[in-house]
Amino acid sequence: MKLSINLPNQITLARLVLAIIFFVLLSQYAQSDAIPATWLLDVSAALFVIAAGTDFLDGYLARKYGQVTALGRILDPLVDKVLICGTFILFVGPGFVDPDGHNVTNLRAWMVVVIVGRELLVTGLRGFNESTGREFGASWYGKAKMWMQSIAAPVILFLIARDNAWPSPDTAELTKTILVWATVIITALSTIQYLVRSRYILEESAS
Repeated sequence: MKLSINLPNQITLARLVLAIIFFVLLSQYAQSDAIPATWLLDVSAALFVIAAGTDFLDGYLARKYGQVTALGRILDPLVDKVLICGTFILFVGPGFVDPDGHNVTNLRAWMVVVIVGRELLVTGLRGFNESTGREFGASWYGKAKMWMQSIAAPVILFLIARDNAWPSPDTAELTKTILVWATVIITALSTIQYLVRSRYILEESAS
């Protein structure tokens, strides 16, 4: 039997391929090198923008042409989570630690735990809700979270590629810190909002 994958799902799969290439390139970067290969950051940032920026396209086409499929409903959010979680996990890896032992992304491990934990939690809640026939679409907080993460990651890469010297060292550091904390705060708020939406699960188990 011939397997047919429609255009929206092809776009989603292409985004997954871009994410994999992005991870391979970013994992080769080492801030501790005598002369860091900053071109890897520029290329990685461009790939991230394309992969994240086309997130709306597959869903839009699927709805417009009536091509919404079970595969698409599973694959699209999965690719988003792979891209975001993988990016921030790499950000706290050894590749972004300078010779002085400082992580140049200004991220901390606990922040990544919040980000990854949120994605795992929402995936579980969405799966449970859909298994019971309840709709569990993305909320306003969820969309804001995705936008914030999608802005923070490439900007951080851009600043590091310029040795945090543009527009000035202090401004670059402040920008990274603001982006990191804004991402963590919005992620935490979206987690709380999804938990509130699913509070009936506890209510049903207690009754």
